[in-house]
Amino acid sequence: MKFKRNSPTAKQRGFSLLELLLVIAILSLIVGAVFSQMGDAQRRLNAEEMKLGDFQEARDFVDQFFRDINQAGTPNIRMYDPTVVANGFDVTNQTSLMSNSRLAVGLVSIANDSITFEGSVNGTGTVQSVTYKINGSGACTYCLQRSQVDKATGLPTAQLTNWGTEINDLTNNTTTFPIFKYYQYDGTQITTLPVDITTDPATIAKVKTIQINLTIRNNAIIDQKTGQPIETSFEGEVSLNNCSMASTGQAMSCQ
Repeated sequence: MKFKRNSPTAKQRGFSLLELLLVIAILSLIVGAVFSQMGDAQRRLNAEEMKLGDFQEARDFVDQFFRDINQAGTPNIRMYDPTVVANGFDVTNQTSLMSNSRLAVGLVSIANDSITFEGSVNGTGTVQSVTYKINGSGACTYCLQRSQVDKATGLPTAQLTNWGTEINDLTNNTTTFPIFKYYQYDGTQITTLPVDITTDPATIAKVKTIQINLTIRNNAIIDQKTGQPIETSFEGEVSLNNCSMASTGQAMSCQ
C-alpha cells in the first residue's frame, strides 16, 4: 500500500496580478479621499484664520473710533470760567468761536461714508480735527481711512487732512449699506445726509448715537461652503456726549 504525503504548501498560492492591482486601486482611492479631506480641512482652517484676522482688524478700528469720538467736543467753551471766556473769546460771534484753534466744536460733519469731529483725542488738551472716510485720499476705492491733524485757526469744515489707511477691502455700498448711521435722542434715524456744522447745525447738535457697520471681503481666500470670497462683518454702536458747538440754544447731551 502506498501513501501520498500532502505537502503543507501544496495548496498555497500567491495573489494574482489582477488582485494586486485591485488592492492598489482601492488603497489609492482611500488615500486620495483622506488627503482630499485633509486639504479641505486646511483650506477651511485658512479661511477661518483669515476671517478672524479681518474681524480683529475691524474690531481694532471700531475701538479706536470709539476712543476718538468720546473726546469730541473737548476742550470746549463750557469748560472755561465765564469771566475768562468773555476776555479770551468773542462770545458774540459764533463763527469766531468755531474758528478758534483752542476750542473743539465737537461734530463737524456727518455722512453715510464719513464723519469729521474735533476734540483732544491725544489727551494733551490740544484740539485735533479727526476724519474717518472711505477713500479720503482718493487713492484707494475700497479702503476706510483716518485723518488726524492739529486744528488750525479757521472754520472746522476747512481743516487740512493727513490720511492713513485703517481697513482695506470694504464692500459697503454707502447708499444701501452705509458705514455710519446716526440717531437722535428719541431714536429717530437721521437720513438726510450729508450735513455739516455750517449747513445744518441743528441736525448736528441732535446726534446722540452713531452706529458703525463694516463688511470686509478677502478675495484671496474662497469660502468652501459658498464658493465665494470670504466676508467678515462687524457692527458697533456708541452713544455720544454730544458737546457740539453747532447751534446756540440747541439741546445737547453734555448740558
